[in-house]
Amino acid sequence: MAISERLQIAKNNLASAREYTMTLLDGLEEDQWFWTPEPSVSHIAWQVGHLAMAQYGLTLFRQRGRADIDGSLIPNRFRKKVMKGTTPESSPEMYLPPAEILEVLDGVNRQMLIEIDHFDGPGLDESIDLPYSGFPTRYGSLLFAANHEMLHAGQIGFLRRLMGLQPIR
Repeated sequence: MAISERLQIAKNNLASAREYTMTLLDGLEEDQWFWTPEPSVSHIAWQVGHLAMAQYGLTLFRQRGRADIDGSLIPNRFRKKVMKGTTPESSPEMYLPPAEILEVLDGVNRQMLIEIDHFDGPGLDESIDLPYSGFPTRYGSLLFAANHEMLHAGQIGFLRRLMGLQPIR
């Protein structure tokens, strides 16, 4: 199935953002996922969990609404800890272990890759409800997903630097 050029652009941006995020996470020790600077603002575990939740919302839910698989992609307990407006908690016990956070991130991404080509066509121009960034269409939501990931990748990179780690780029 051939897809439109604009959907390919969105897919390329999503893939590029994820590749960069994963380079930032490569080699981190478990305790580094929960390291928090002073004053406490965030940690990598929250950032990655938030990316998984946001990718689900922007690339799946905004495109097709809820589906039966969604509960297994984003467990409710997980979602409530990392959704927009939550405050990262410093206690690792409040979160899934890093390996499981990565499983959620990867599972959402795999499902998005399974479904995304089916979102192509005039439906991408359908309006979406607030909140949105960029422009208020399903296509805008896909584009923003990559931008949003890069924004949080920057925060992950900054946290790495504050830990004394070398920059990736």
